Amino acid sequence: MAYDLVIRSGTVVDGTGAAPVTADVAIDGDRVVDVGRVEESGCREIDADGLLVTPGFVDIHTHLDAQLSWDPLGTSACWHGVTSVVLGNCGVTFAPVAPGGRDFLAEMMESVEDIPATSILEGLSWNWETYGEYLDAVDQLPKGLNVGGLVGHCAVRLAAMGERGMDLNSVGPEDMAAMATMVDEALAAGALGFSTSRTPLHKVPDGRYVPGTRASATELLAFAEVMRQRGGIFESAPGYLSFREGEGNDPIKAEMAMYGDISRLADCDVSIGLTQVDLVPDLHHRVLNAVAEQNAAGARIRPQTTSRQVALLFSLTGQTPFDRWDGWSSLKDTPPSDRGARLSDSTVRAALQAEAEKSVAEGRLDWSAIYPLQDSPVRHDFRPGDDVASIAAFRGVSVAEAAVDLLCELDGQRVLSWPILNQDMNAIRTMLVDEKVTLGLADAGAHTSQIMDASQPTFFLTYWCRDEGIFSLAEAVRRLTSDTADQFGIPDRGRLVPGSFADVNVIDFEELALGYPEMAFDFPGGAGRWVQAARGYRKTIVNGEVSMEDGEHSGVFAGQTIRRGGRVA
Repeated sequence: MAYDLVIRSGTVVDGTGAAPVTADVAIDGDRVVDVGRVEESGCREIDADGLLVTPGFVDIHTHLDAQLSWDPLGTSACWHGVTSVVLGNCGVTFAPVAPGGRDFLAEMMESVEDIPATSILEGLSWNWETYGEYLDAVDQLPKGLNVGGLVGHCAVRLAAMGERGMDLNSVGPEDMAAMATMVDEALAAGALGFSTSRTPLHKVPDGRYVPGTRASATELLAFAEVMRQRGGIFESAPGYLSFREGEGNDPIKAEMAMYGDISRLADCDVSIGLTQVDLVPDLHHRVLNAVAEQNAAGARIRPQTTSRQVALLFSLTGQTPFDRWDGWSSLKDTPPSDRGARLSDSTVRAALQAEAEKSVAEGRLDWSAIYPLQDSPVRHDFRPGDDVASIAAFRGVSVAEAAVDLLCELDGQRVLSWPILNQDMNAIRTMLVDEKVTLGLADAGAHTSQIMDASQPTFFLTYWCRDEGIFSLAEAVRRLTSDTADQFGIPDRGRLVPGSFADVNVIDFEELALGYPEMAFDFPGGAGRWVQAARGYRKTIVNGEVSMEDGEHSGVFAGQTIRRGGRVA
């Protein structure tokens, strides 16, 4: 008997947290059938001697809801060992949708997640109304990844209430019944859970908060009651420092108390976003302490954070800090690949330099907190003296001149990074080592012209595991696989054990490295987005089929739709 595929003599890190072992992995169809010494041959064999063999990574926080319709690989996530993704985070989803509601959902997604509405409207089929019908449409898409989703509060409110869904005070018993029915339908159809947004940062184009931002605890507990019957996870972009009072006038404790009530009522995990921010330096400590209090009282709240800074990226091919000035704005009329060359014209350079000087003089940006991204090797951790202001002082030039010079480096491809969240690497470490915290917030598919965090798995493995030694290899892989899969109710994934789905990475750990971020203009309508590749992923296998080889797509689309309860399609 021959197996379909045998991966030979790799260092297997099985995702359970167990120590690495040298073993073979045998695969038949879409399942792992043996891990150990495999005597039988394989119709195809992969020599993994000297390489790591891990489960495929499970990314619980993406906004690939639209992109997968025209990019079935889910780039950049697929280049970083990700084989399963969760859509529908932060309450913003494309289902359910009432007739005539698609424009509003597309425009809201653009406003919240910086995914162009024109690309969404052009790229999606929109052949659904209910969330179950949406999952059926996802079933029909070719997929390089496994795809599951949450049903979003914003879409539910709008589908049930129309324009009144924007107003907190208009919710009546009939509205609640309609919304509960929609959530029940979504969970019954296989949604992994329910998501909402409570942060004042998320707004619709006219400046109002997204639907549900200021929803009462009573409304959210009504959804928890549905989840108690159906199951699933509750995910939230929390409003830590706004809207709620109580618990001794501590808004963080009040917010966590509400999530504790939801978790206990629904008997579910609650996943909440968490980042460190310099403006409120003790925020993450206060949140973790409040979570611990609620969990001690029977709740299951797990904050999720990303393993590095969340940074706005500037470059000549994307946005720059000077774009509101006429000369820099007109530079956008030049093809991105030619902008660096255009700055070699002394007259053009002088005019743009003068505008940059005026911009810096306004003092809107702290240039001591903006860094040129290193390229050899690519690193997202910065040291004192790496910032633009320090470089300007070292070179004996103005900050504006240093910034323009830097933007022109690498043939106009140099990226400047401005961390706006998780600015403190020590704070990131504090969050990551807390057993309550999961890896999330990679935001694949979102903030397309602003950030690029989908490369989180590669950064986590290279920086925190290999270089800093904060996590063992076994624990680092567990964090990227079974920990996230289990929390979001994704069965039989995240582990390399007999019977599990055959989602596998074969990795050259010593060669593992980040690629340099680049702008691609491949969305419908030619809209641009940041992408970032990686080196070191020799093979990525999805449901038993080799999907990626050394960063290149094999041509196979073996991804499945993941539905709560274990059903796949």
